[in-house]
Amino acid sequence: MIEMFVAGIALDARNGHPIVVLNDSTKRRALPIWIGMAEANAISRALDNFKPERPMTHDLLLNVITQLGYKVKQVEINELAANTYFATILLLVDDPEHKLDTTKSIDARPSDAIGLALRAKCAIFVSAQVVADGTIPADFEKDEAEAQEFKKFIEGLKASDFKKGGGPSE
Repeated sequence: MIEMFVAGIALDARNGHPIVVLNDSTKRRALPIWIGMAEANAISRALDNFKPERPMTHDLLLNVITQLGYKVKQVEINELAANTYFATILLLVDDPEHKLDTTKSIDARPSDAIGLALRAKCAIFVSAQVVADGTIPADFEKDEAEAQEFKKFIEGLKASDFKKGGGPSE
């Protein structure tokens, strides 16, 4: 699992649908997930630290979770199948004395899991397979610089740089 962070909400230029964008810690990979307008508003409000007078849906869910004696440990976006992302909310019994170690997994839409994670201030993890299948490059300049550096390295190699047998050269 790779920890990712909400970079923000964007709009798909083709159809105006909202997209939540997650970035890895290096900001080199971005995971765009198309979501609904209500979920985009909920995530935007959490990013802006907006505190409504009355609890909105994600606030209500977090209140229920904590009142039942749990805390949100983390959320995981763990699968991509047929252009649909799947997520899990991991709840942990909130026992400061660590007498209980009970974790519960709750199936969720990624947009709801992300909205809850922002309110609970917990980590958002994405499986390595989803990162491999769903992310796009986010820093083209660094990618291009690395590609040029590798190309120069390859161009500078000679046959004599390699030793027969695969051992280190002397």
